[in-house]
This record gives sequence, C-alpha cells and structure tokens, in this order.
Amino acid sequence: MTIRKAVIPVAGFGTRVLPASKAIPKELLPVFDRPAIDWVVAEAKAAGIEEFIFVTARGKGAIEDYFDKAYELETTLEQQGKTDILADLRARLPKAGAAAFVRQQAALGLGHAIGCARNFVGNEPFAIILPDVIVTGEPGCLREMVDVYEARGGNILAVEQVAREDISKYGIVDVDVSGSGAPKIRAMVEKPKPEDAPSNLAITGRYILQPEIFDLIENQEAGHGGELQLTDPMARLMDTQDFFAVEYSGRSFDCGNKPGYFEAFVAHALADPTHGQACRSILMKLLEK
Repeated sequence: MTIRKAVIPVAGFGTRVLPASKAIPKELLPVFDRPAIDWVVAEAKAAGIEEFIFVTARGKGAIEDYFDKAYELETTLEQQGKTDILADLRARLPKAGAAAFVRQQAALGLGHAIGCARNFVGNEPFAIILPDVIVTGEPGCLREMVDVYEARGGNILAVEQVAREDISKYGIVDVDVSGSGAPKIRAMVEKPKPEDAPSNLAITGRYILQPEIFDLIENQEAGHGGELQLTDPMARLMDTQDFFAVEYSGRSFDCGNKPGYFEAFVAHALADPTHGQACRSILMKLLEK
C-alpha cells in the first residue's frame, strides 16, 4: 500500500530553545527564509505524502495559520505584481482538506502524541516526521524510506551513526548486516548508556509504521522519563513484523537545541542559491573580527 499520510507531532513546549519559543511555536522558528516546519513538510511532499496530521497543543494555532491561505497578504502581493512570491507561498500550502490538526492536550510523550492521530490515520501504513529534525539531500530522507518500503514492506526507520558520547540522547537500534539492501533491525532501546547500547545507529526522526502500532500504544505503560515513548511499542511490534533501517544519504540537523538550530540556520543560508554567497561573505567578516 502506498504511504499517503504523515503524522507530524508539534505539541512540545520547545524548552531547549527558550525564550524564543515562549511566544512562537518552535516549529515556526525560521531556518533561514522559512520556518522549520516548512522544510519537513516539503520533504514529505517530495516523498509523495498527500495528507498531513499535525498533533498540536495550546498555543500552537499559528502553525495552522501558516498552512492556511492569507487572503489579505495574497491580495496585496497580487496588486503589487509580486507574482513569483505569491506563487511560492501558494505552492507551500497543502491541498484543501489535506491537513488535519488534533490536540494532544497533555505532554505524555511521543508515543502518546502518535496515538492521538489514530482516527485520522485509519487502517493504513503511515509516516511520522519529527519537525525538530531537518534532513537535507536528494532524493530526500523520507523518499529513500518510501522506496525501501515499496520494495520490502514492513516498518522502516531512518538511522544515522552518532558519536559515542551522544548515544544516550537517542533511540538506538541493533541491525543484521548479513544480507543485502536495507538491514533488518533486531532490537531497539530508548536512550541507553553508551556501554549498554547495541550500536551507534540512532533513530533520526523519520518512521514508516504499520497501523497495528496503535493498539500497542494504547496498552503501553510509561517508559523512560515517565513518558509513553514510541520505542517501546515499536519494540513489541517487532515481535510480529519486520523492521528495516535506512541509513539515508542526506545530512540531519537537530533544531531542538540552540547550537543545532544555529547550525541548521547557517547551513541553509549558505546553501541558498540566491543569497548564499552574500551570507558566506557576512560570516567571513564576522569571523575575522
């Protein structure tokens, strides 16, 4: 079955980037010339995603507004003849009826957030995209995952190698590298100590899961940190279904913390085809001082 739907959890407080996220949802903080959430939605569209389910919370209404028509702005741009900007803004919007917004209501963990999307996903496989993580590169991380899913089926996780000292920040997988193609995942653990980790392959904020995950989320007890993690029900689903790891070809940026956000902003500024050279010159001048 084709992957048509993506769940994007955007209910978090963004405490690691305060005070910027006090009044502005962290997902709307600009990564150069557009909000972080725009980059991940564009990645999903490029992978063939047709429907988006945003799991939100109080204070996140601006995300819904961002993915809606702004009639006054569009009218002004049209009157001023700024047709290129107008066309770009319109191209970024999901089609009418293709975006749904559901409240999580309580910060009970990623697994709980995904469970809130159950009625919108229905009985079909779906993607999960964590908006804190922006992945650059072609053909795109989620596109690579969809390609593997269409060839292998099952459940797909994006992974990347991380430094030993960072292992305890991530969900870590153990893979069977004896075969060809995307390796099968044998085990996964949430935020282990480096000495207890089965590898240095970290789950990188992109998932394709079968709908049976929802039943497991519903009866899952709280795990690491007293929250309902996603890793725990995925580990249980692995008892009956295959999981495959995709070590994608792009580069990831963790925008959920200040240094990572700064790195993402600078990298995207330098890569911009119009303003990249000017941004590079500005950075060089700052570094010289």
